[in-house]
Amino acid sequence: MFDINNFCDLKHTLAERYLMSFDYPWQALCKLKEFIAVFGESLGDEYEKAEDGIWIHKTAVVAKSAQISGPCIIGAETQVRHCAFIRGSALIGRNCVVGNSTEIKNSILFDNVQVPHYNYIGDSILGYKVHLGAGAVTSNVKSDKSEIRFTFDGEVIDTQLKKFGAIIGDKSEIGCGSVLNPGTIIGRNTTVYPLVSIRGVRGSNCIVKSADVCVNKISKG
Repeated sequence: MFDINNFCDLKHTLAERYLMSFDYPWQALCKLKEFIAVFGESLGDEYEKAEDGIWIHKTAVVAKSAQISGPCIIGAETQVRHCAFIRGSALIGRNCVVGNSTEIKNSILFDNVQVPHYNYIGDSILGYKVHLGAGAVTSNVKSDKSEIRFTFDGEVIDTQLKKFGAIIGDKSEIGCGSVLNPGTIIGRNTTVYPLVSIRGVRGSNCIVKSADVCVNKISKG
């Protein structure tokens, strides 16, 4: 169930082999910093290396007001807009949008991800073409700072992490102002309504209307 291939098309990230080396996708968050620092050195001439282990594709557009800490990789044709804050250990794919006042830390964004307005992405993996509405965030630390656990099919899954935001499958849409609490896992092509606060596992091809209401999408045609 929790194989990364069930959530994301690995052809849309530079971290394909890295992610495949783990049993569970959240395990990749622990060594992401080291992976980016080493992998960045192998990138070709199409990337420019900035200070402190920052690699930016020559076709990416980065606002002067953005703040970026390494290690970090920013892919082709990606936009990093006004006052974005990338705190390091971030692998951002091609044709992404990191928008106004969005903060990213220790996360993987697959290609074509959009986090365009006031988003927080911490200790998370966002699949291909994931979109977060304005103000939607991944909360990555429990209030009591304990290890993050979630329940699936009556079994408690212990991630053994104290910092873990969300895994969001390809082409999922997260509504404005929603909060994905620590350890949230969302399948492919799922829509979360605005202002919803959820935790735990939600399947693919669903509509999450509230914390307690999740329905299957109706197939068109």
